[in-house]
Amino acid sequence: MIEGGYAWLLLAAALGAAELAVPGVFLVFVAIAAAITGVLALLFPALTLPAELAVFGAWSVVAVVIGRRWYADYPVDSDDPLLNDRAARLIGQQVVVVEPIVGGIGRVRVGDGEWIARGPDLTVGSRARIVGVSGSTLTIAADD
Repeated sequence: MIEGGYAWLLLAAALGAAELAVPGVFLVFVAIAAAITGVLALLFPALTLPAELAVFGAWSVVAVVIGRRWYADYPVDSDDPLLNDRAARLIGQQVVVVEPIVGGIGRVRVGDGEWIARGPDLTVGSRARIVGVSGSTLTIAADD
């Protein structure tokens, strides 16, 4: 059987490897806690399993809190910040009115779908440009 400290170090390595396979950044902090627990278990062989689990739990909380604070202070920049915001990516696109906009509301065709739109009164077939998004409703302006 694997000695407790080495088991924690193996768990840390497995969590570190799993971090590479899953999206996001979380397992690395738990891996750090497992590594600390492994080192402490090797330095203090008298630690019982419940004590090791308590150390692991405490260091997991500490590592996650530090990690969350780090990413809040130093956010990761993206080449495309709107990558997962489909509605915001529509801003600036030209659309065609498919249901007349009367009283400030109607429907427009965007690609192969239709969206609810708010904007100036326009007739069917009029061209407009998307200038904003609120939830699933587009804000449009007449395209001159």
